[in-house]
Amino acid sequence: MTGKTAPPAADPAPAAPKEEPAPAPKEEATPAPAAEETPAPEQPPATEQPPAPTDNSAPVPTAEATPAPEEGSPAPPAEPPVPEPEKPKAEPPSSPLSLAVEEVSENSVTLTWKAPEKMGRSGLDGYVVEICKDGSTDWAEVNKEPFLSTRYTIQDLSSGEKLHVRVKAVSASGSSVPATLEQPVLVREITQLPRIRMPRHLRQTYVRHVGDAVNLMIPFQGKPQPQVVWTKNDQPLDTSRVNIRNTDKDTIFFIREAQRSDSGKYQLAVKINGAEDKAILDIRVIEPPGPPQNLKLVDIWGFNVALEWSPPADNGNSEIKGYTVQKSDKKSGKWFTALERCTRTSCTISDLIMGNTYSFRVFAENACGLSEKAAVASGVAHIEKKKTVYQPEKIPERDMMEPPKFTQPLTDRATTRGYNTHLFCSVRGFPQPKIIWMKNQMEIREDPKYIALIDQGVCSLEIRKPGPFDGGIYTCKAVNPLGEASVDCKLDVKMPK
Repeated sequence: MTGKTAPPAADPAPAAPKEEPAPAPKEEATPAPAAEETPAPEQPPATEQPPAPTDNSAPVPTAEATPAPEEGSPAPPAEPPVPEPEKPKAEPPSSPLSLAVEEVSENSVTLTWKAPEKMGRSGLDGYVVEICKDGSTDWAEVNKEPFLSTRYTIQDLSSGEKLHVRVKAVSASGSSVPATLEQPVLVREITQLPRIRMPRHLRQTYVRHVGDAVNLMIPFQGKPQPQVVWTKNDQPLDTSRVNIRNTDKDTIFFIREAQRSDSGKYQLAVKINGAEDKAILDIRVIEPPGPPQNLKLVDIWGFNVALEWSPPADNGNSEIKGYTVQKSDKKSGKWFTALERCTRTSCTISDLIMGNTYSFRVFAENACGLSEKAAVASGVAHIEKKKTVYQPEKIPERDMMEPPKFTQPLTDRATTRGYNTHLFCSVRGFPQPKIIWMKNQMEIREDPKYIALIDQGVCSLEIRKPGPFDGGIYTCKAVNPLGEASVDCKLDVKMPK
């Protein structure tokens, strides 16, 4: 209404300044406070008195007209708004991962899961758990508001009920595809969760030979009696090859005669109402390998032969550990092992007898043993016999003649009266020198008091029960045709205290 009444008030506004230019400031001064103090009551009078354009109140609308343009400054919003570009729709989060039953009681089920891989741009608000009775298609939400924990217990359930359970991830952009348990959960108390007690020797690859029996017992636990499921490479077992017998405490895996086709990974699962434990039994059935291939003589030189071959086409389902090389000479015709556990596919056989002709064969070996057949070289190796003339080595003659020379001199000694004493020295020379012992420059001849010996160049003089008169300077002299040498020492004989 005020917008419609504004144009008539604007018409008299320009006339007022033309007829009375002088009093115009007085009229402007009077309406100004009125406009500030009571702006609201002035609008209703304008609507009540529209036909009075000539009254003295004409200046009043002019005062209102002046602020109109000021208040009308936000006129630009009247222009059509520019449309904003549409934002791309945010994708909802992906499904929760690894949904599983943690615990089941008479009136509750506890679930666990992992966060989804993709949370979405708006982030994750939480999870919603839904249940559906077995045989129905009506899903009901368990929690009223989303929660962020990855563990939830569904309470107030009836014992004996079978429920399908699923979990959704929720964000501002929507809900994910639900993660659903594969099997319905039977609500009843589990007194003992399923657990497989795999024997230690079955935790690694179990190796048997072809034709052996495989009889394995694997214990487990769980109450009530769990369901036991065997698969091979995610496929059902071939009951014509494998026999399974289950009790309430263990499962027996039996193969009467193992074949290589029985090798593989067998999966054992023990289940109780959605709770399960899994184990893998890796069986490898092996047999002796085939013979090596392409055995050939590469080279023959001197007393040596070089051989070369290729690995066998069939390794017997086991790694090749090495090769055994045998040789046979033409004269005896018997085979002798020349090399064992050779890890390469080539070798050199040495120390062959000159003039003989040799044949060679090679066996492959794995964990089961040597191959039943050997690869035989097509050719033979003949070690030629060459005439040789013995030429003795010429050794230059050496002059061994040498004058006597003492390598160990005599040393001064002190002894006690009545106690035997010895003097030692060593000498060398060729021809063997003659040894002469002297006391105080007097040669000691055949005197029973002295015993002179020489052995391997070591000279010794024994003085038996020396007395005070046996002290002095003793000399050992060595003489041969090339010269002579001598050494001296002093002997003191002390009286006992």
